[in-house]
Amino acid sequence: MALSPASNTGLCGRTSLFSHEERLNIGFCNAGIRSVVRRNGLVIRASASKSHSVDMINGKKVNGVHLGEATNLARISSGMVKDVPEMNSYLMGRFVEDRFIYRQTFIIRSYEIGPDKTATMETLMNLLQETALNHVRNSGLAGSGFGSTREMSLRKLIWVVTRINIQVEKYSSWGDIIEIDTWVDAAGKNGMRRDWIIRDFKTQQVITRATSTWVIMNRVTRRLTKMPDQVRDEVTPFFTNRLSSAIVDNDSRKIDRLDDETSERIRADLEPRWSDMDANQHVNNVKYIGWILESVPIKVLEDYYLASMTLEYRRECRQSDLLQSLTSIKEKVTDCTESSSRKTLESIHLLRMQDNKDEIVRARSVWKCKQNLH
Repeated sequence: MALSPASNTGLCGRTSLFSHEERLNIGFCNAGIRSVVRRNGLVIRASASKSHSVDMINGKKVNGVHLGEATNLARISSGMVKDVPEMNSYLMGRFVEDRFIYRQTFIIRSYEIGPDKTATMETLMNLLQETALNHVRNSGLAGSGFGSTREMSLRKLIWVVTRINIQVEKYSSWGDIIEIDTWVDAAGKNGMRRDWIIRDFKTQQVITRATSTWVIMNRVTRRLTKMPDQVRDEVTPFFTNRLSSAIVDNDSRKIDRLDDETSERIRADLEPRWSDMDANQHVNNVKYIGWILESVPIKVLEDYYLASMTLEYRRECRQSDLLQSLTSIKEKVTDCTESSSRKTLESIHLLRMQDNKDEIVRARSVWKCKQNLH
């Protein structure tokens, strides 16, 4: 239920993509050399002194950077630009609107797409959480914990998500650049709400909206706790009263409980791996999505796309746990053809412990016919 950062890929160790002459221009990864190469009209500036070394393509900064027109491509190509800002000053994003909104840009990578050649729901969730983590880091509040503030770290406290709703209008394709905004507000006396919107950078169209609720847990006792006043004093200056979408669109309805009798499909023997664990020593909440989809009929996955998903997190999951995934399709029409009168499905899901049947996550999904995308 904690946050999981996405990885960025640098240029070091990738110079085989270039000719011998171009590799000489780039230089060795440990030489601290800044250089620019041009190949087939593509301008790439490399900074070998940093681990994230490719930072500009065709004059536009990518992977955590707000894109814009290059100031002078001729000067860049000739290597004359000096006093380039440090990578960390823009790779992690930036604050906008009086520091209430944190904005970050990403490029969709080849390993973040699925069979449809578009980003998966897991990819979107990982990028949302990466932006949230960087929001905390760049706010100056980050402590020693994973996404925790300084006062939380002193008290051995961490954030855990209890509910998240994500609505997708369009899934980005490989190579698309997206822009993510995130912000926070209070949720009751002891919780925090975090919202996001994702825009297509080229069109500035909002293609995804998400909202979530977070509470505080003691990382030693694994029990939920009230928000200390010191923590509230830290985060309150960043609160802004706005929503990523109207409340009526956030799917706040109760999610029905599934069991052996009410579920249509059960996928058993799901076992968390070591790589599924996060820095807070429990399974990353994004991993649950993949397990939930294990019990969705393949026909639905082939003919429909996941338009929205609401998840209610009930308890933690550890590496030693064995899980079951249950799904029931509430709307029975699954014929995604031109003659079909209904092009939307709704399904409910349950992820539970296999031995004692304790609930881990309840979820509800809305599926739309892929033909509606064309």
